[in-house]
Amino acid sequence: MAKDEKGKLVSSVIIRELTPELLEDYLSFFDKDAFMDNPEWAGCYCMYYHFLGTYKEWEARSPSENRAAVSELILRGKAHGLLAYIDEKLVGWCHAAPRTALPKLDTLQGLGVDDAEQVGSIVCFVVAAPFRRRGIAHRLLEAACDMFIRWGLSIAEAYPHKKAKTDAENWRGPLSLYLSAGFKPFRELNNRIIVRKRLRE
Repeated sequence: MAKDEKGKLVSSVIIRELTPELLEDYLSFFDKDAFMDNPEWAGCYCMYYHFLGTYKEWEARSPSENRAAVSELILRGKAHGLLAYIDEKLVGWCHAAPRTALPKLDTLQGLGVDDAEQVGSIVCFVVAAPFRRRGIAHRLLEAACDMFIRWGLSIAEAYPHKKAKTDAENWRGPLSLYLSAGFKPFRELNNRIIVRKRLRE
């Protein structure tokens, strides 16, 4: 059971892996609920880590371009992640995938390269504002690690911001979330920390 901000139990959170059958749920969440308090980010559709162009080219893309591109990836089974539902309402998303499936990560300095094929990367969390601080991100993180194990991956890896002060700045997931789930610092970069959790030997 998830808890609200006062620690009271609320309806059970159901976690579902993203599939083509859940495309409309995914799009509706990003169209309406995901960024109600942060509308300037609403056009991403979690396409950023699939995009190989420059940051200037990314900034020039329209929301409709990202929506169409991620829809195609989902329908082809090339986009991965987890969806959190409460009472059949989609309230949260975690972008989690094999590191090799997220080409934008190749531009991040400081990543280990020798074991890339064994790494599952967690790059984004979005929880709708009315449902935050209920343990939903923690449930999504647990489910991401379980999914990586099913896929035969050995390491879960994430990239939290060092000094995030707002929910928006914590879109990679707060460092405290990862540390509480057994992740350990792996390498420090200029503005973020790479954290890892060994899933199996």
